[in-house]
Amino acid sequence: METRAEASPSVERLFHALSDEKRLRVVEVLRGGECCVCDLAGVVGVGQSLLSFHLKTLKEAGVVTDRRDGRWVHYSLNPEALGKMRAFVRGLEKSARGATSRLCCRHAER
Repeated sequence: METRAEASPSVERLFHALSDEKRLRVVEVLRGGECCVCDLAGVVGVGQSLLSFHLKTLKEAGVVTDRRDGRWVHYSLNPEALGKMRAFVRGLEKSARGATSRLCCRHAER
């Protein structure tokens, strides 16, 4: 699990996957638990083809997992991915609290 405030490629993919408002909406809906793709389409307000694109992005990044049940696919949040993001943000927070003021290069030349 990430403990430093340095973004690994996996952390970068996770945050990139959350950089779209529709994908954020999917994640918000999944906070309530597993959801079928047909129900997600209605709640998120997009067609199934566009939703499939967003779900693929979230799945490839590791933000969500899926489970087949017959012809239906159910999605849920991946706690491990959320833990990686949380560790990264905590590292940033620690760095920000311990950071000292530095002059930028323009001010250092004076």
